Amino acid sequence: MRPLLPALLAVLLATGCQREPAADAGPRPDLHEQNAVFSYALQELQDRGEFAGAVTLVVAPRGAIALEAFGLADIESQRPMRRDSVFWIASMTKPITAMGVLMLVEEGKLGLDDPVSKFVPAFRAQTLTTKSGPARPRRAVTVRDLLTHTSGLTGASPTPAGQPVDTLSLEAMTDFYGRQPLLAEPGARWAYSNAGINTLGRIIEVVSGQPYADFVQRRFLDPLGMDSTSFWPTGELTARQATPYGKDKTTGALVAAGNSRFSSPLSDRRRTALPAGGLFSTAEDLTQLYQMILREGELDGHRYLRPETLKLMTTNQLGDLAKVSFAPGMHMGLGFHLVHAPQGVTESLSPGSFGHGGAFGTQAWIDPVRRRAYVLLVQRTDLPNSDGSEIRRIFQQTAREHFGR
Repeated sequence: MRPLLPALLAVLLATGCQREPAADAGPRPDLHEQNAVFSYALQELQDRGEFAGAVTLVVAPRGAIALEAFGLADIESQRPMRRDSVFWIASMTKPITAMGVLMLVEEGKLGLDDPVSKFVPAFRAQTLTTKSGPARPRRAVTVRDLLTHTSGLTGASPTPAGQPVDTLSLEAMTDFYGRQPLLAEPGARWAYSNAGINTLGRIIEVVSGQPYADFVQRRFLDPLGMDSTSFWPTGELTARQATPYGKDKTTGALVAAGNSRFSSPLSDRRRTALPAGGLFSTAEDLTQLYQMILREGELDGHRYLRPETLKLMTTNQLGDLAKVSFAPGMHMGLGFHLVHAPQGVTESLSPGSFGHGGAFGTQAWIDPVRRRAYVLLVQRTDLPNSDGSEIRRIFQQTAREHFGR
């Protein structure tokens, strides 16, 4: 007869159960009884008009251990920020797209080094812009190149000036991208590329046989219980949405700003779900996503990704390639930006931390050493570098000092 203990261990391993360190054992903290740690730390920046309001979140493998909402979601109506306020998380959508691609890699439906032309025919005849005129690139753009922002794809918009890109299908977008000359040899240079991530979304459609948004819904949002996350926020979510603000160039006061990236209304499902930055979400929903990542791809008995897949995604893919990401000391994984040498805005993160920011100042970074995810939600439209903001630096410093042990 098979001994009981080895059999039990085999079952635990097969179901992906994770043993958490003692620091994460025990009941979850009462989030309603916490002191205003982050609102106090960020008070000076808020008073200076750097942001109207924020929701801050710290996640451990067992769930949220800190959640605060402070300031205003809308200045004109004096509507307060709430823990369930809805934010455009923008490029924080990109790692979700990347994880979707890696799910299909795990299933053997595509390979990281497959040429993009295998899935998008327009990529078959790509040329390269050189000083002496158009030329053939040394090799084809691959799926890995798209994930690491080293494809060399154009940054030109597939739509005329003033027309939001969400008016085109992913098929039409990627047809445009494939027909434009490359700006650099594939793999030679890091250049942040929305076009590359949108192309990954189209590859998901081709390989899975589903619309990109349906794939995300079925593979992530539904099983994770992310009921307030959508590409098309409707009335109830819109009522909770934080207004985006920029600074008046004359007075320095915060003024409401639109979002020219999207056509109206946001609830119109004819708008294309953008893999590079189309999601709206809440801190409570994001808790589920980052808890799953902290638990190495598993949550509540559902396995999303294998631990070795997440490890690959958060391993440097580009060696010592220069000028990677938006802060010094960074490397690039597969869809995730990696902290190699913490400094400046990343000084409070451990080496090996990984994450992604968004255009309006949202940030989410996972520290694998402390086993914490630090999530900052604000809506500031005109930060010079949303990844390099003082808001982010102070938030992460406070999170580490109070909740990183």
